[in-house]
Amino acid sequence: MKRFLYITLCVLLAVLSACNKKNSTDTKSSVAKLTAFSFAKNDSMPGLAAAVFTVEERLDTGLVWDKDSILYGTELDSVVPRFVFAATPGAAYLTLPDTTCNLTGYDTLDFSVLPIYLTIRSQDGTAVKTYEIRPTVHQVDPDLYTWEELCPSIYSPDESEQRVVELGDEFIMIKNNGFALHAYTSENGTDWTDIGEPSGLPYGTKVRQIISDGTTLYYGEGNNLYSSTDGQTWTSATTPYSIYAMLLYWNNLVWALVENNGYQLATWHNNQLDTTNLRPNDFFPISDFATVCFQSASERERAMIIGGFAENGLSLNTRWNLEYSRHIPDNGGYRLQDFSIDRPSFTTLTGISVIWYNNQLLMFGGVDANMTYFGRDILISNDEGLNWSKADTTKNQLPAVYKARQKQTAIVRDDYIYLFGGQDKDATYSDVYRGRLNSINWNK
Repeated sequence: MKRFLYITLCVLLAVLSACNKKNSTDTKSSVAKLTAFSFAKNDSMPGLAAAVFTVEERLDTGLVWDKDSILYGTELDSVVPRFVFAATPGAAYLTLPDTTCNLTGYDTLDFSVLPIYLTIRSQDGTAVKTYEIRPTVHQVDPDLYTWEELCPSIYSPDESEQRVVELGDEFIMIKNNGFALHAYTSENGTDWTDIGEPSGLPYGTKVRQIISDGTTLYYGEGNNLYSSTDGQTWTSATTPYSIYAMLLYWNNLVWALVENNGYQLATWHNNQLDTTNLRPNDFFPISDFATVCFQSASERERAMIIGGFAENGLSLNTRWNLEYSRHIPDNGGYRLQDFSIDRPSFTTLTGISVIWYNNQLLMFGGVDANMTYFGRDILISNDEGLNWSKADTTKNQLPAVYKARQKQTAIVRDDYIYLFGGQDKDATYSDVYRGRLNSINWNK
C-alpha cells in the first residue's frame, strides 16, 4: 500500500512539473519597446549603415532620430530598415504617408517622405507603443568651400604693398606706399581701425617680410632687427649679420636669411641672432616668396619656403623644405632640402600665399616669370608640397567677384581661411574674404 502511494505521488509531482513548464512556455510578454534602429548596408549609399540613431522614450509617441549622421546627397527612397526590440512583439508595422506595412525584416521602403511611424504591439496584446522615425540627411555638402566678403575696402585704393599678420586677438595690416607706412587693426576682419603711421621702422620697409610670433612683430634689414608688440611703436637691435630676408616664425624661433660668407639661415631668440649650419644655394628667394608651417604625416615639424625672386632677380620655382626632428643628427635637428630638384615641372610663381588647411596645402594667387597672373584657381597639394594640382572648382572655388591677383595675405584662424588684399596689373586691393570647408570641424 505504501509503495502504491509513493508511486502515485511521484506521478502527480511529474504532472504538476510538466504543467508548470507548459505554463512558463505559454507566458506571453507584455513589453512593447524599441531599443535600436538602423539602416542595412547598401553599397550604392556609402555610410548609410553607419548612421547613428537615438531611440528617445516619451510618455506618448517616442522619437527615433539622428543628428545629421547621414551623408549629404544620400537618397532614402529605397532603404531596408533594421529594428531591435526589447522583446519579440506580437505585431509591428510601419505607417508611411502612402501605405501601411507589417515588418518582415527584409522590407525595402521609401523613407524620404515623412512622417513615418512604427507601431509595436506586445505579445499578450496589453501594450501598444508608437515611435516617430525621423531620419535626417546632411543638408550641406561636406566637401564644399563657402566664401563671403567681410570688407570691400580697408582703405582707399593706392599703390601700396601690404601685409597682414596676427597679433594677439587682432589682425594688423601694415602698408607702404613708397612714401610712408600706415597700419590698421581689426578683431574680426570686417571692422578696421586706422592706427596711423608706425614709428621706428625704416623708410623702405618691405612690409611683406614682417612676421609675427603671436605676441611680437619682427622685421629685419641690414644689421638691424626691429620688433613691436603693438604694430605702432618699433624698436631696433643691432645684429652681427646682415639680413637678406625675414623668412618666418616656426618651431618657436624667428628665422632669417643672412649674409655670412654666402647665404646662411639664422634664428632670432632671446634677443640674439645666431646662425645655423643650414646653407642654401643661390636659388633661394629673398623676396615675394610664400611660407607655410605644418606637422608632417610622420609628426615632424615642417616649414616650406616657396617660389619668389632670387637675389639676381630670377623668378623661382623652388620649394625649400625646412624640417625638424630630434632624430636628425646634424644641424641641431634641422634639415633643409630643395624639393623642386626632383620635380622641376612646378611653374615659377611669385607673390603667392600658401596655407595648411584640412591636412592639405592650399596655394592662392601669384604670377609667373612673364608676370602673367595665375588666375582664380586654387592649387592644392596632398603630399606635403611635392606635387600640386588645381582644386575641384565645383567644390573649392573663390567667389566670382574675386579677381586674380598676387601678394595677397592668407591666414587660417578658427577653421576659417582669411584672404586679405593683394594687387593685379591694374589695381591694389584692400578687401577681405573669408572661406571655410563645411565639414572642417564635424569630427571635433
